[in-house]
Amino acid sequence: MGYECVIYYLQNDFSEGAQELMSNIINEYQPAISVITEIELLCWKTASENDIVILKNFVADSFVIELENSIKVKTIEMRKSFNLKLPDAIIAATAICMNLILISNDRAGFQKYLR
Repeated sequence: MGYECVIYYLQNDFSEGAQELMSNIINEYQPAISVITEIELLCWKTASENDIVILKNFVADSFVIELENSIKVKTIEMRKSFNLKLPDAIIAATAICMNLILISNDRAGFQKYLR
């Protein structure tokens, strides 16, 4: 999951249908996040102390995928092919290498890859 998607979900900022879908996914599966998502979540500049506690609990309940060699190789391939920002390329490469579904609120960041 991309960090914005996690923040929107935890703050109930999605539409009712999207919020329900996310809740169903999270209740059925353990969330898996890239180490990049973990870093971005915990560096959220406008987070309150309560937000930080909630984020740390979310990260603790998630499977955090570290930056393995296969992910680095795929990231390089994706950056060269699609000109993605480095964090987006790492998150997408992580999902691809781990055979996971990427849930992101950043459609524009992945638009070139989706075509």
